Amino acid sequence: MSARVMAENQPESFKFRAEFLERAHRIIAKYPSSRQASAVIPLLDLAQRQEGWVSRAAMEHVGEMLDMASIRVMEVATFYTMFKLAPAGRNHLQVCTSLSCWLRGSNDVVKACKEKLGIGFGEVTPDGAFSMEEVECAGACVNAPVVAVGDDYYEDVDYASTGKLIEALRRGEKLPNHGSVTGRDGSAPAGDKTSLTDDPTIKIPKQDLAAAKAAFEKAKADAAAKAAAPPPPPPKPANPAP
Repeated sequence: MSARVMAENQPESFKFRAEFLERAHRIIAKYPSSRQASAVIPLLDLAQRQEGWVSRAAMEHVGEMLDMASIRVMEVATFYTMFKLAPAGRNHLQVCTSLSCWLRGSNDVVKACKEKLGIGFGEVTPDGAFSMEEVECAGACVNAPVVAVGDDYYEDVDYASTGKLIEALRRGEKLPNHGSVTGRDGSAPAGDKTSLTDDPTIKIPKQDLAAAKAAFEKAKADAAAKAAAPPPPPPKPANPAP
């Protein structure tokens, strides 16, 4: 189970910078005056994009903007694993360990992260370059296992591909395209097709409904005639042997 623990060291205050404050007001304006609490998630996301994580002060500030009790904002922030409750590394890895990912080998993904980074869940490397978090669920079960780096999902990962991803991040190289690292198209099954193997471009001949109806009526009439016919006479007994 992923732990949701707020950082011990908290800043005394939080305020949106001008560009984020403008975006916050645009978001709030989308909702009726009696429903502006619905903006809590996007405003928490803005706070995280500004600071890198969501502090208690940020939650309280969002609550003031939306006329919400701070505990209600805290309930949202601590529920969703997309919100980081403590300072994170410049590269924040979220590793899904829920059922689908576990069945597909997320233990090997966790092992690769711990060996390559030398940290565990909820920890940050000494240079502040990496942090790692356990999440449930990443919401990409069909392409499990999954590792999220920032806003990008890397799917179908294993021990080796996770290690390569971390090394590319460490060296500042261009990352592979997000999505399936094995090249799967969307959520298509791995391997060859097992169903719907016909060529979809071939025109399917139309059924002759008139001929089918005539054949059905004929079969029904034959069955009715057979049922109305008198039963055949019983067979004559065989002549007894002399």
